[in-house]
Amino acid sequence: MAEIYTSLISSQGGHAAAGKLLGVGRCPHCSVASPNLNRLWSDTFKAIGTQGWATYRCNSCNAVVCGEFIWEQGGLLKAISIWPDAKAAHEDVPQPARTFLQQAFETLHAPDAAAVMAGSAVDAMLKHHGYTEGSLYKRIDQALEDNLLTKGMADWAHEVRLGSNRPRHADADKPHVSSDEAKQSVEFAEALGNFLFVLTAKIDRGIAAAKAAEA
Repeated sequence: MAEIYTSLISSQGGHAAAGKLLGVGRCPHCSVASPNLNRLWSDTFKAIGTQGWATYRCNSCNAVVCGEFIWEQGGLLKAISIWPDAKAAHEDVPQPARTFLQQAFETLHAPDAAAVMAGSAVDAMLKHHGYTEGSLYKRIDQALEDNLLTKGMADWAHEVRLGSNRPRHADADKPHVSSDEAKQSVEFAEALGNFLFVLTAKIDRGIAAAKAAEA
């Protein structure tokens, strides 16, 4: 986690977290860069080494970030953890799908861009599994026929495909996707990555560890 911090201000019975949370690269809710996070509430910090909590609200989306802090030398409160943390594509998702998925996370504040990146992530995941011929529409249906995808997953993949096509091709009737539509597309792309790669890798590591323990 990047260094996230705030200063201390005098408070009844001790000190409290200051009004601004600094060092957060993107809001974990709306993904706006360098979010303006304003304090809602803070624990009282009474001495160096004291740990406590404070909450901050994003000025862009009004969602709340909660942080656990420790009072360090120099009058700063440094974050031990932030909830929710910024989304990161899992390392078990292969490239370039991982980069597309990460870009989808980081562009949720721009729904059209997020939808396009989610569609690209799904496309890249299927290509990694050998589905490279024909349109994405045909490759999704082939993955369903081969039982790589369930019927529900294939239907959702088609929704992501259609959502990414609208801004990409400047659809005459409905060129833009809504924030909710973009969020759903990104959530599916993440879920598909977890299903196709993360869970499989976790199972493989578990089997390998069990065999090593037996040996």
